[in-house]
Amino acid sequence: MTTPYNYTRIGLTWISFLSYALTGALVITSGMILDNIAQYFHLPISEMSHTFTFLNAGILVSVFFNAWLMIIIPLKRQLIYGFILIILAIVTLTITHNIIIFSICMFMLGIVSGITMSIGTFLITYLYAGRQRGSRLLFSDSFFSFAGTIFPIISAILLTHALPWYWIYVCISIIYLFIFILTLFIEFPEIKNNKAIEHAEKEKWGLGVLFLSIAALCYILGQLSFISWIPVYLTKSMGMNIVTAGQLVGNFWMSYMIGMWVFSSFMRFFDLHHILVLLTAVATSLMCWFIIAHDITMLRWIIIILGFSSSAIYTTVITLASLQTKVASPKLVNFILTSGTVGTMLTFIVTAPIVENFGVRAALILANGLYGIVFIMCVLLGFFSKHRQHDYII
Repeated sequence: MTTPYNYTRIGLTWISFLSYALTGALVITSGMILDNIAQYFHLPISEMSHTFTFLNAGILVSVFFNAWLMIIIPLKRQLIYGFILIILAIVTLTITHNIIIFSICMFMLGIVSGITMSIGTFLITYLYAGRQRGSRLLFSDSFFSFAGTIFPIISAILLTHALPWYWIYVCISIIYLFIFILTLFIEFPEIKNNKAIEHAEKEKWGLGVLFLSIAALCYILGQLSFISWIPVYLTKSMGMNIVTAGQLVGNFWMSYMIGMWVFSSFMRFFDLHHILVLLTAVATSLMCWFIIAHDITMLRWIIIILGFSSSAIYTTVITLASLQTKVASPKLVNFILTSGTVGTMLTFIVTAPIVENFGVRAALILANGLYGIVFIMCVLLGFFSKHRQHDYII
């Protein structure tokens, strides 16, 4: 029999799933529509890429401050305000033709995305414990990949049918509509006056959190540097058309999503740190192979395996960080999310000058180097991690 508590738990879990889908859709489609938006505003593609920094900056700012805002503003109210903001931003995108207003709208979308993902991640760490938390986070992050699979294909279809690029954001807003509907009918946990969380805030994090924060930053910066420039690399350097390039990006996220489903089923039976070291080593090697390969068929298989092997890295980093204390506090979870979001914000800031001066392939080489740093951080983590003290199953 399903109790009211279970209904609430299921609803909150689905909000977490959809929050990752929203962020994935917003971030991943940037690379697909970058060239079209650059033409729309009559700007060079490298210069246009900087405007997406406003999207990433919005995510960073909201994730950083939401550790404190969660205590001041109830979670339910934040999500309702987010729905109003996302509708306002997308309507503005469709009726204006101004680069400054476009940048402001991107910032607003980033704010909404960051708040929603921050709440979604906290809800999972609040509702689930031990290794079960890791499997639930993996399944949540699979919705990021699901959006990465679907929305590049949707983007390619819309663009090939000569529809305006902003219709992609209209499609993305449907995800938040479902979040909004669930929010109206579900009770959210109160963070204020929660003694367990207050105790966790005072507990020392240790060096393991530092290594995990560096890993989170480098992983997200490396992944997005790689995947954001893949469409341009494939069309300009490899001679593919935009539809084929979009399918290749979709293949990456499809295998990424499948990998999360697979890992979420059995990773609870293995040590999370050992899995993390293995996956980062494999992913680093595969990305290097992709960069030096030239056969299109081989590229497709490499990117599929790369997506699968990369799928559990980021959520395992978040899970291990949340297990460095007895109770996962909003500040600890948001600190790791903030570190990853810094990587998101830096994506085009770092790669655009590299692409402009050295070409797209140089950005891919940088991404590979960042994956190498992630592997090193994960190896060092083994000497300081406290996760085995709190790695129980509920």
